[in-house]
Amino acid sequence: MIVVTSMTADELLQLPRDGWRYELVGGELRKMSPSGAQHGRVAAEIVGSLVAHMKHQRTGAVYSSETGFRISRQPDTVRAPDAAFVRSERVTDSAGFFEGPPDAAFEVVSPGDTYTEIEEKTLQWLRAGVRVVVVVDPRTKTARVHRPNGGTNVDVIEIDDVIPGWRLVLAELFE
Repeated sequence: MIVVTSMTADELLQLPRDGWRYELVGGELRKMSPSGAQHGRVAAEIVGSLVAHMKHQRTGAVYSSETGFRISRQPDTVRAPDAAFVRSERVTDSAGFFEGPPDAAFEVVSPGDTYTEIEEKTLQWLRAGVRVVVVVDPRTKTARVHRPNGGTNVDVIEIDDVIPGWRLVLAELFE
């Protein structure tokens, strides 16, 4: 008989800092290798653009890839998007994981990511209540905006119903 134990979000939070990033999916610990330079630059550009916009609009908070969002319990799922936005009325400062999903999650496709992995993560975000998931693929220089009712390829990322007035032109992102 094989006994499989599930890890909890609290146990994940207590893991020693070993240089790796982890996510918890249905109680299963998933180790994530460091991202490549292109991935890191694109993710940083998204975070920087969001932060600059928030300096003027102050409609919410921006979170980087180090932030875990607990999106389900028993078994726990803690995901960490490459960038995230949470509306002001939902922002909390906690030493633990953010309880619940962000309003917008941004995923930058890594060289080792499969289509199935990206699709799984996108669907998990949407099922958890994320209003919009933006998937940016540096290899193809494309972006797809996913909502509960479907996805759309875009040349300019604009999600006014979630982040009013913010926009990011893909051509500028990939200069």
